[in-house]
Amino acid sequence: MKKRLFNLILGLFICSVGITMTIQANIGYAPWDVFHAGLANLLNTTIGLASIVAGLLIVIIVSLFGEKLGVGTILNMVLIGLFIDIIRRFNIIPQADNFLISLIMLILGLFILSVGSYFYIGSGFGAGPRDNLMVVLRRKTGLPVGVSRVIVELAATLVGWRLGGQLGIGTLIAAFSIGFCIQTTFKVLNFNTTHVKHQTIKDTIDTLNDLRSAS
Repeated sequence: MKKRLFNLILGLFICSVGITMTIQANIGYAPWDVFHAGLANLLNTTIGLASIVAGLLIVIIVSLFGEKLGVGTILNMVLIGLFIDIIRRFNIIPQADNFLISLIMLILGLFILSVGSYFYIGSGFGAGPRDNLMVVLRRKTGLPVGVSRVIVELAATLVGWRLGGQLGIGTLIAAFSIGFCIQTTFKVLNFNTTHVKHQTIKDTIDTLNDLRSAS
């Protein structure tokens, strides 16, 4: 349980680093961040806080499709937004100042995001809100995980653009390469999301109670 919780928090932090790298690449936000930026403009808040609000909305949607929520789902919704705001506030990752560096940062950020997804999905505490959308689509259509992710990313881009989010060449690169990055990373790590048995919040509470009773 401790190892799984560690992997969950580590994965969420790694995802936050990857997302912040795509933002600081400065050649257009990645699809979900176009949406978050548009929502941030609408709510007059930070991208991190807008990400939390978006996560809450997505949790409601995936719940309607029958996806069970776990501790990881809730922590994903809250911690990634907080980590992004902290990283950006202290300027831990500087903004790129030329196209080559921007491109490297963007692609590297997408792979880092994929590695983070591996850790927190693999922890079994429930997929994050956005990944739940990917999982729902994959289960309903039978499409590969990479294709499912691309569809979700493109939909987020369209909605974000309608909300006034910022588009750029980096947005197109991210939208069409995120599926490849995730599929490649998961393949290299021999990871299949459908083989993970996720715990619901109730399951996790029951497990903790059992461990407490056993000790």
